[in-house]
Amino acid sequence: MAPHNIQDEGPADFEDKSAAAEVRPPTPPPMSAKPPRVLIIGAGSRGRVYGRCTLQSSNGVVAAVCEPDAYKRDEYVRTFIWPDADGRPPPEGSSFAGWRDFVAWELRRREREAAGEPDVPEGVDAAFVCVRDEMHHDVVLALAPLRLHVMCEKPLATTLADCVDMYRAMAPLQDTKVFSVGHVLRYSPHNMMLRKLLLEDRAIGDVLSVVHTEPVGFWHFAHSYVRGNWRKESTTAPSLLTKSCHDIDIILWLLCSPQSPSSSSEPPHLPSEVASSGSLQFFRRSRKPKAAGAATNCLRCAAEPDCMYSSKRVYESARHQGLETGNTRWPMSVVLPDIESFGGDVERARPELRRRLAEDYDASSTPQAEIDARNWFGRCVFESDNDVCDEQVVTMRWDEDPLPSPQQHTYSDSVGSRGAKQATFHMVAQTKRQCVRFTHVYGTTGEIYADSRTIEVEDFRTGTQRSYKPKLESLGHGGGDHGITRQFVLAVDRVKNHGWDAPRAQREFIGCGLEEIIRSHAMVFAAEEARTGRKVVDWKDWWDEKVGTISG
Repeated sequence: MAPHNIQDEGPADFEDKSAAAEVRPPTPPPMSAKPPRVLIIGAGSRGRVYGRCTLQSSNGVVAAVCEPDAYKRDEYVRTFIWPDADGRPPPEGSSFAGWRDFVAWELRRREREAAGEPDVPEGVDAAFVCVRDEMHHDVVLALAPLRLHVMCEKPLATTLADCVDMYRAMAPLQDTKVFSVGHVLRYSPHNMMLRKLLLEDRAIGDVLSVVHTEPVGFWHFAHSYVRGNWRKESTTAPSLLTKSCHDIDIILWLLCSPQSPSSSSEPPHLPSEVASSGSLQFFRRSRKPKAAGAATNCLRCAAEPDCMYSSKRVYESARHQGLETGNTRWPMSVVLPDIESFGGDVERARPELRRRLAEDYDASSTPQAEIDARNWFGRCVFESDNDVCDEQVVTMRWDEDPLPSPQQHTYSDSVGSRGAKQATFHMVAQTKRQCVRFTHVYGTTGEIYADSRTIEVEDFRTGTQRSYKPKLESLGHGGGDHGITRQFVLAVDRVKNHGWDAPRAQREFIGCGLEEIIRSHAMVFAAEEARTGRKVVDWKDWWDEKVGTISG
């Protein structure tokens, strides 16, 4: 049983509080005699999400965690691994200060096991990789020789070369191990129903155009992409990758992939070209209020009381999820990692929060390495060193590519959407909506509007309208966090306990393979090349040049 105090957390869990009453938690699948044992690498927001979802909606157990921050690590063990311990120490191998420590321990554990030593701890079957994006590559390559099942948080890596390296490291294991990436949008009941309506039910005929928007949210963008981890391309990656790679993935899932992931006779319908435009438009020094003067920190700024990006307003007040709401999860756990140690006492926590918000740097004298190495949550958003896009549009176009068939089909009875089509993706920071995506799909016989909670279908042929409200399993990406965790752990369970081969489990539970994962990431890199080069990229030529035969 999951500890009773485990709650939904993370950025996506604050998307739409009005939906909270509609949440219907998923029923966990039956436990096997030897449940899959999972390792969580990284005890930050996403590591906590996957730990919670493993306990609440899968048939696995959280066996170990890797986390360098001692407070986070110990709190993670108490919450997800060894609750209600009554003073008993957790089992050997429950926690590690880092992933390298785990790898060394696991190799030694296997040596002890092979030598027949008594009382050797049980190992883990799978790992969730939830460290910072730029670390994914090294962690996955280190795990590959251990032959574990792996779920890597998105994005897979921050460069195309690293993505291909990871593919080549994991590809030889495909016959025995499953691999997944944190493209959680594929696994929400909402998007699964949308895909069924489009590809299986053909509710609007062939798809002609998709317009998909991700509203990041004005203060969420400022927290994560101006002051936080993902603010600079040089230390992480473009925001199209770090924030929106699963939006690009969901578009390709709807427009490229065969109806069934098990279809070997139907090749993917690949795009012909991609273009993109965007920039850092708002969070710039030129937009700084005149009343702020030379101030670089909110706590020393004359304009702070009237500024909607004031760190006091965001992290202290009840206006968002600040200290005064009693929230101890995201974003407070990022700004004040040991917030739970204050026992919910706002006034005890406030001085420490203020101290951290007062931290600042001098761009002319503070070493760049020090500036890059950490977050500055009290820094003026118009004086930060951020450079990632806060607005971007990506346009993808497909040429006509009908499936080979002995019969000629019209648009109304053809098999698969292989005609010409296009998709437009829009990422925007300056909006009150926070990650509540909305999508228009235009087809040959109707159109669909989906807004993360409701799917509206208009049928041109009959003049009828139908409305669908897919179940909402949690506020975490509409249930996608639970969905991807459940599917990954179920795949591991089928291989471990039920005699399935890994390719079957990959196909039926993960729903996509390594090459499809690489393709959706590659589309992001191609779009970025189009944006920075102010050009239209030919997809096939670009793929052949940049990626080639990735299995080679």
